Amino acid sequence: MSSSSSTFNADVSQPQAELVFGDISVPIMGTETIPFSSGNPRIEETRGVMHLFSNDANYPSFLPVGRKPLVCVLGVPNHMTYADFCQFCASFIHHILEMRIVRNDGMEDRYSVLIRFDNQDSADKFYQHFNGRQFNSLEEDICRMLFTVDVQFTGYSGSLDHAQSPSASATEQPSCPVCLERLDQDASGILTTICNHSFHCSCISKWTDSSCPVCRYCQQQPEKSTCFVCQTSENLGMCVICGFVGCGRYKGGHAIMHWKETQHCYFLELETQRVWDYVGDNYVHRLIQSKTDGMLVELNAHCQHVNDGCGSCNCDDYGISEAILNSKVEAIVNEYDELLATQLENQKLYFETLLQEVKEEIEREVSEVVQKAVTQKPQKLQAKLDRCVKEKKFLDDVNENLLKNEEIWRAKLLEAEEREKKTLRMKDDKIHALEEQLKDLMATLEAGNAAEHMSISDEIKDATALPVSPESSS
Repeated sequence: MSSSSSTFNADVSQPQAELVFGDISVPIMGTETIPFSSGNPRIEETRGVMHLFSNDANYPSFLPVGRKPLVCVLGVPNHMTYADFCQFCASFIHHILEMRIVRNDGMEDRYSVLIRFDNQDSADKFYQHFNGRQFNSLEEDICRMLFTVDVQFTGYSGSLDHAQSPSASATEQPSCPVCLERLDQDASGILTTICNHSFHCSCISKWTDSSCPVCRYCQQQPEKSTCFVCQTSENLGMCVICGFVGCGRYKGGHAIMHWKETQHCYFLELETQRVWDYVGDNYVHRLIQSKTDGMLVELNAHCQHVNDGCGSCNCDDYGISEAILNSKVEAIVNEYDELLATQLENQKLYFETLLQEVKEEIEREVSEVVQKAVTQKPQKLQAKLDRCVKEKKFLDDVNENLLKNEEIWRAKLLEAEEREKKTLRMKDDKIHALEEQLKDLMATLEAGNAAEHMSISDEIKDATALPVSPESSS
């Protein structure tokens, strides 16, 4: 890294036990020591130790006394790319001077981020806003953050050109590899990836991949292969036909089971990169890959002059031996290709046979179903016809009974109407007779009243008035 990242390259022999402000010393309540490393392990690697303030309830509002504008975000999941993390802290990105990605020792699936802010107030607000907050709403991982006391670089491993100056491996490039502008932390924040390459935060935030734009080193390490059945990671082989990963005969023997079930006899040993033939019970070629340079070498190869006392391969006829070796390699490769083509042809025939059997089985089942349907359909139709005939007969009987009942009720209705007419006629006659009798009676009564009135009048004329006493009158 450059001088702009000198905060991360502070050379302190021991972790500080107290912070001195003039004549006053403030003791540090508690610190955590976390080893870290950065860089591509295959090329160069820088190791160091981070001294962090502990989360102590004695700190007011969890802000330790004597803190610096240097914060460490611990336990960031590996699936979060550099762009994802920049987007996570986008609201404070203009206050960030520098970010450095380091890996935590003993944690393969997580990394840490050292962040240096332009002032202490921005660091405090960033800590209070993001500490204990989830990285996203779909996962349970939370952002665990601590203030950094100091950062020490304890070791370096790499090429001889950089071995003398550990700080040289961390030297930032003079310009951003993306925009080719000068890496100025005052103008724009700088992010140093886990492989020690630096970029502007605005440039790396557009890189959606988890690898480095310069060296393509990926912070996500490949997962270890395991057996698909028992999940063991030892003595594994991969089927070259379908890619099934199974353990060998000295473990669970699931590779052999796969061969017996599918007739896939060629398995690639993941550790030695050799192909085993379960049918022939041997390796299908006599070449292996050298662990030193990665080249193909002959298995159990010996010097052709070993019987004469020559223990090395620096013979005079090295060119002839190399030509013979190349011819052997070509012949073995051709043989392997022929074996593989034969195996693939056998697999093709095997699967075609399986498909033919499945096709015949399906046709047989379809024919059985059709025959069964053809046999059962007339029976169902006959049963349905019989049921319909019974229903028709029942309905005919009901209709006949209804017709008979209709005639009976119609006759009863006519009789009731005649009887009603006759009753009405008799009632009218009776009313007429009663009216005649009433007229005669009224006439008789009127004649009787008239005669009585006349007799009373005559008696009144002939009678004399007699005095009536009050008692008798009362």
